[in-house]
Amino acid sequence: MITIYGIKNCDTMKKAFKWLDEHHIDYHFHNYKVEGITDDQLQIFFHSLGWKNVLNQRGTTWRKLDEAIRKSVIDEQTAIAVIQQNLSIIKRPIITKGNKVLAGFSSELYQHFFEN
Repeated sequence: MITIYGIKNCDTMKKAFKWLDEHHIDYHFHNYKVEGITDDQLQIFFHSLGWKNVLNQRGTTWRKLDEAIRKSVIDEQTAIAVIQQNLSIIKRPIITKGNKVLAGFSSELYQHFFEN
């Protein structure tokens, strides 16, 4: 089963949905805003991608965080806390296919991810 994690109103998510639909790939959409995310699922993402690739420090949500948080030393534990309080800060989309995990979107990445 393929699961795509993200939020509905994100341009990158819309590109990913379009690519998946055009390639006739069935998937389940996990909406962070509706379903949340468990610490266990974050640990899977962190183990596969590294927490720095899951916590989006370049997006709007990061820039809106309190300056004290942005300037503090972030590690895996604080990243979990920040994510659980700000679900939109997770890099989008994240796709899982069995034990494989991919963050972000590009046609080339998806082509390679789904070929293997």
